[in-house]
Amino acid sequence: MKLNGKEVLVCSCEDTMSIDGDALAKALGGEGKLQPARHLCRVELDRFMDDAGKADKILVACTQEAPLFLDALEELGDKAPEANFVNIRELAGWSEDGQNKDTNVTAKMAALISEAALEVRDATSVTMVSTGIVLVLGKDDSAIEAARKLADRMDVTVVLQGGADVSPPNVMDIPVFMGNIKSARGHLGAFEVNVENFRPTVPSSKSKLEFTGIGEAGSSTCDLILDLRGDTPLFPAPEKRDGYFNPDPGNPALVMEALFTLSDMIGEYEKPKYIDYDAGICAHSASKITGCTNCFDVCPTIAIVPNGDKVKFDPYTCAGCGLCAVVCPTGAARYNLPAGDTVTERLRTLVGTYTKVGGETPVVLVHDDTFGRDIIALSARYGRGLPGHVLPLAINQATQIGIETITLALALGASEVAIVLPPKKREDRDTLLGEFAIVDAITDGLGYGTGRVRLLEPDDPDQLEAALYGTAPATAIAASDIGAAGRKRSVLRLSLDALHRKSPSPVDEIVLPAGAPFGRVLVDAENCTLCLACVGACPTGALKDNEGLPQLGFTEDACVQCGLCKNTCPEKVISLEPRLSFAEEARSHQVIKEEQPFLCIRCGKPFATHASLAHLTDKLKDHAMFQGPGKLDRIKMCDDCRIVQMATDGDNPLAHGTVPVPKTTEDYLRERDDLRKKAKDDMIKKGLTDGEA
Repeated sequence: MKLNGKEVLVCSCEDTMSIDGDALAKALGGEGKLQPARHLCRVELDRFMDDAGKADKILVACTQEAPLFLDALEELGDKAPEANFVNIRELAGWSEDGQNKDTNVTAKMAALISEAALEVRDATSVTMVSTGIVLVLGKDDSAIEAARKLADRMDVTVVLQGGADVSPPNVMDIPVFMGNIKSARGHLGAFEVNVENFRPTVPSSKSKLEFTGIGEAGSSTCDLILDLRGDTPLFPAPEKRDGYFNPDPGNPALVMEALFTLSDMIGEYEKPKYIDYDAGICAHSASKITGCTNCFDVCPTIAIVPNGDKVKFDPYTCAGCGLCAVVCPTGAARYNLPAGDTVTERLRTLVGTYTKVGGETPVVLVHDDTFGRDIIALSARYGRGLPGHVLPLAINQATQIGIETITLALALGASEVAIVLPPKKREDRDTLLGEFAIVDAITDGLGYGTGRVRLLEPDDPDQLEAALYGTAPATAIAASDIGAAGRKRSVLRLSLDALHRKSPSPVDEIVLPAGAPFGRVLVDAENCTLCLACVGACPTGALKDNEGLPQLGFTEDACVQCGLCKNTCPEKVISLEPRLSFAEEARSHQVIKEEQPFLCIRCGKPFATHASLAHLTDKLKDHAMFQGPGKLDRIKMCDDCRIVQMATDGDNPLAHGTVPVPKTTEDYLRERDDLRKKAKDDMIKKGLTDGEA
């Protein structure tokens, strides 16, 4: 049968799975009949080739034998169809419920196949180039030994830490220097290491490698770094820095693993550009006043730095954890692997298909494609497998799922969302739990109760099974067919509205914990001067002015609680209240304060607000410049009239007296001539000659 233009091929894997072809075909709703194979990869390979030869695209419900199928397709040459693969065996058929022919399992198989039939957009990428230049850092003979193992394939340099006790090699076949490593920056293909007390070796070193010269400071560039010093790593989250290897020098197995990987790292490497950043809705700062710093606070590799009022993402050092997208209140940072709305569309298809064909109490199990995939496979092979109602959703990183995806899953009909957190990601649990607290507040406020999102931290399949089988799933949530798309705020609003519509106890307002991306701005209207600095700072347009009238308005639905308005307000009359409002007033523009404009007392032109002038008058009433009759009235004049008044007033406080005329050379010569003439006239009057004078 065909689904989304792809010929679907299903196999029971030698009848180790119970597959009802008619029920599955009905659930998929595709074109034609579905006849499951029994041994498609071996005995029925001819059938596979025949079906593949008639199709432009195929979707094979088997991932284990994907390499065999792809090799077989090469025989078709240019006529070979585009092939995709989906795992319904470990994820559905090989489970305790699958063996018991639970109807949920058929619905899950249909959901997994429908999800796999979607077209996935590729993410953009950046290119990193390694020419094989390796810098080995160490403090003993092991650094030189490691460098020699790489020297046949790589261009290797060794820098030994100051005070290292190293035996001189018989043949100096690799460059060895001494130096103290101060700092490093960069990424695979473009590292720069700063070194102090940098000195070369002494050729005549006998029993101990010695170094000569006056230590100098400088930097060294390289493509790759092998750090065997055993000291503090050169980078935060060192395991996430591409091209930087920091194995425990006391563990030979880890060192050999690093050497094995390093020895093959020559060439071009495509790295996904994990984050799609929209600077236009970033709430970091305005006019050098800081608002939101969420992305800085959670980035483990410091790949995000301030860039004026916005931020800059370094795609080369980004590890792709996705935490910045999770905590971004506006959605300016959006996870982009896969690109666009792919995860949203996959989730809609997965949960939507399952519930539409009669699947009950679906639990979405979010997992990564490494640890999560492997622990699920082990459970399927050696344990109970996934329960029939648990729908696995494989993504790049378990830490990329934010409240918009969780609430969307619940709105689509999922009773719970469970996220499998790998051991190497446990340091990120607090960030995720903070987001879960917001979800709990929302679901509890709407009458769905808490615990709709869970963080699972299994170390083995038994712990995973205990978490999934040990508790009954929460009561089902009425499914809503919503076409959520776009960035975080649009997906969130559509999902929350759907949950509110189906809520067993709908309310107009829910109190949220601090840090939630919803809420209102509270303004002390009496002391607000309508300077409108907050309007200029607001990144989302939640605060607005009125071109024709001194007015401050607010749209709560657009507020992300970034705090820029509060931090910008010169009068400190703004505070924030995190909450979620479903009232109609929250979606519309509400006037917080307005005044009639103040008219210039001299010409009648509107130029300010009554509140701002009252505030200014109160501050300046005791100033020396405004003492005396009528002088304080200058504040109540427009710019033009104020200048005229000050220029014509007899006691202008800015007057400087008569400006002296500068002397020129002619003036000085004239004065000299006048003095000479006066002296001569005096002589004549006295009857003196020049000689007598």
